[in-house]
Amino acid sequence: MEANEMTPYPEIMIRPMREELTRLGIEEARTPEDVDRAINQPGTVMVVVNSVCGCAAGKARPAVAMALQHPVKPDRVITVFAGADIEATARARSYFTGYQPSSPQIAILKDGELVYMMERREIEASDAPRIARQLIAAFDRFCASAN
Repeated sequence: MEANEMTPYPEIMIRPMREELTRLGIEEARTPEDVDRAINQPGTVMVVVNSVCGCAAGKARPAVAMALQHPVKPDRVITVFAGADIEATARARSYFTGYQPSSPQIAILKDGELVYMMERREIEASDAPRIARQLIAAFDRFCASAN
C-alpha cells in the first residue's frame, strides 16, 4: 500500500459511532452507488459525514439526533463514514461543490443540488444544541413544503 493511501478504520472500532446515527433511522451509504441513489432522488437529503473525532462524538452526532426531532426535516438522511467508507465519502463530497473535505461535515441537497453546508470548523466552534438549532433553521428553510 502506498504511503498516501488511506487505510480504513477497523469496523469493530467504529461500529458504535455508526450505530449512533443508524439507530436514528439514518441510512448508511457505504458505496458510491448508495450515495448517488440517495442524492439523485427528487426532494431533500441530508448527508452526514461521520468521523471518529471528538467533535463528531460530542457535537455533530448529538446535534443531528436533536435536529431530527423537529417536525420539518429532509426527505432522506444518509451518512458516510470518513476513514472507513472511503469511496462513498469521496462520492458524497463530490456533490459539495465549493467546499473542502472536512470531517465531520453536514450537507443538505435539494434535487441533487447543494443548498446548505456545515463544515467541521463550524461544528468545532459550537455546542450540540446550537448546531441542532442551525440544522433546524436549515430544515425550515430548505425542507419545508411549499404548501
